[in-house]
Amino acid sequence: MLVGLSVSGSGGGYPSDLTDEQWTLVEPLLPPARVGPKGGRREKHPRRRIVDAIFYVVRTGCAWRQLPKDFPPWPTVYWYFTWWHDDGIVERVHDALRDRVREADGRNPEPSAGLIDSQSVRTADTVPAATRGFDAGKKVKGRKRFIVTDTLGLLLAVHVVAANIQDRDGARRPLLWTRLDHPGVKKIWADQGFAGRLVDWTAQILGRELDIVRKDPGHRGFQVQPKRWAIKRTFSWLTAHRRLARDYETIPARSETVIRWAMIGIMVRRLTRSRPATRPGPHPLVRTAAGQAIRLG
Repeated sequence: MLVGLSVSGSGGGYPSDLTDEQWTLVEPLLPPARVGPKGGRREKHPRRRIVDAIFYVVRTGCAWRQLPKDFPPWPTVYWYFTWWHDDGIVERVHDALRDRVREADGRNPEPSAGLIDSQSVRTADTVPAATRGFDAGKKVKGRKRFIVTDTLGLLLAVHVVAANIQDRDGARRPLLWTRLDHPGVKKIWADQGFAGRLVDWTAQILGRELDIVRKDPGHRGFQVQPKRWAIKRTFSWLTAHRRLARDYETIPARSETVIRWAMIGIMVRRLTRSRPATRPGPHPLVRTAAGQAIRLG
């Protein structure tokens, strides 16, 4: 029984929170929670609220320190974010969900073709100068994201570098990762910025075909290019997340992890979009006689 407590309000239920159906997709892919002395100190905060807090940051773009108080403390949330990044857990969760989305679409889990493109984005003032540059073509000072997707627009590889890196140079690493992680991908489409020596390098070193999709001669302005529209749509999906509208991460590898978190959210919504959305109700705040706030539940 709680003595001297009074209800002071409620919180939670943010649009970025996972529904019950979405959580059942993510929970089994996370490491088992610590539950006792022999398995490590019992975790104080529910895993679901940790994941919801990460999605809140990715979707809204707020600073970690500005997480609403109905989430676990921000140092705890950020600790999980870095732990799951360092151990490769985010990448494994992402890849498992991508396979499920492809299967739900009637595709083989392993793709046979891909797309590559880059996107230059501005960086926050807190980003170290050594990890950013100036893209003279796009007139952007910041970083450049290279992504490889399948023909559905699902992420296969991501690499974040300084914006002054040329496309034909920055693309080598994500192309290599795609070759190693997805050996079934035999052909990759790219735009004219990837033409030249990269085509020969891909054929000679990776044994894969890099097909350059060119604009119609004489055409001016925007033109939807065959095959490549799917990867442009992926960039639109990503930049709808305010944390990705600008690069705030001090380490480029953490930027790659934020991109994977955004794709995880996109994929779980895609897998459950025909089901009714059910979220847990808000937990009421109560205050002790001393004025201390406690959230029930």
